Amino acid sequence: MGMGRRNLSTLRLGRCVAFLAAAAFLLPFTILVMVADQQYNFTYNSKRVFYQESDFYKINGTYYNPAYAITTPSLIRTQFIFENGTHEEGLLTRDKFMEVNARMEARHDYLRSQCSQLGLDSSSQKANAWEYLINRQYHVIWCNIFKAASTSWMYNFNLMANYSAAFLAKTKEVPLILARKKYGRPTVAMIKKAQPDSITFIIVRHPLERLASAYNDKIVHAWPKSFHDKMGRKIIRKFRKSTNGQPPPSETYPLFEEFISYLLDEWKAKRTLDMHWTPYTGFCTPCKFNFDVILKFETLDEDQRFLIQLARLHKVVKPEWRNSGKGATTLHNISHLYSRITKKQLDDLYQMYKYDFKLFNYTIDNYYDIVKPDETSNR
Repeated sequence: MGMGRRNLSTLRLGRCVAFLAAAAFLLPFTILVMVADQQYNFTYNSKRVFYQESDFYKINGTYYNPAYAITTPSLIRTQFIFENGTHEEGLLTRDKFMEVNARMEARHDYLRSQCSQLGLDSSSQKANAWEYLINRQYHVIWCNIFKAASTSWMYNFNLMANYSAAFLAKTKEVPLILARKKYGRPTVAMIKKAQPDSITFIIVRHPLERLASAYNDKIVHAWPKSFHDKMGRKIIRKFRKSTNGQPPPSETYPLFEEFISYLLDEWKAKRTLDMHWTPYTGFCTPCKFNFDVILKFETLDEDQRFLIQLARLHKVVKPEWRNSGKGATTLHNISHLYSRITKKQLDDLYQMYKYDFKLFNYTIDNYYDIVKPDETSNR
């Protein structure tokens, strides 16, 4: 009898252990199924990754977005943004994150509406994938626009490509060349295949501020004997003239009005423009790809912190400001530069960058208060 009781107790103990083991195995799966059953404001078909506050799912005091937990289960083990009402140093607070989130939704909707109104999303428009970088490890896609925080984010993408910070600090190789060794040049099909489980983003800047920055960096401070130094000498030979009997300017680089004359001449002749000042609408064809996050230079600090948190990159990259440019392009400097060109030249610049202005809600109006009247030609 004693032996039978011991066997029964052993059997019951074994059943209990088996039940607990099964529960431990099934509990995470059950949680994911319960999360999947909720009606969240998220669909990958429409590629919206903008969340309502109720979209955050709390596990042990940490908030996660359930959509990512379901589509990429490994990410559920990664801390998202907030824990017990606090946040890591350098990251946005919960309220600020939701504020920037609303701003991103507005930009996304504005871009889509403008693309439709202007017919730039039609099947007759060709998509350009040349300048995109796809990182499959971290699920981010970026179209690199030169002179729009490109130095900072090229560095970040090199970090995400597993180059060490120490290597990047000492290497003499151009960051873009390093990135292309790891990322290559994607096709349109490759981008669209990667988009469903990735965050696609772009960083834009006021077209005329970007142009002034490119002039200051690549023309005024061109490296001796570099491509842009040789370009500058050609511009001087063609566009530098004496004014009112005075000797020509002594500057060894093209003046801004000379550079603008050259640029507009190239554009009107439909020649390929330098990547540092070509309109980014044609460069990235933003109406042909769905952009989840649109960062703007004017709000870049908050915008890139938002992106880093959204994409779970805060353990890999930091919202640092890296700029290899040799000259600062301040608002005062921009005003000085554009005071040297005429209204007609400004009109032409607007036509050249028209879609950049329209798609990203920039205005040119205040520049008309800066430029010279057409009849004035004094230096």
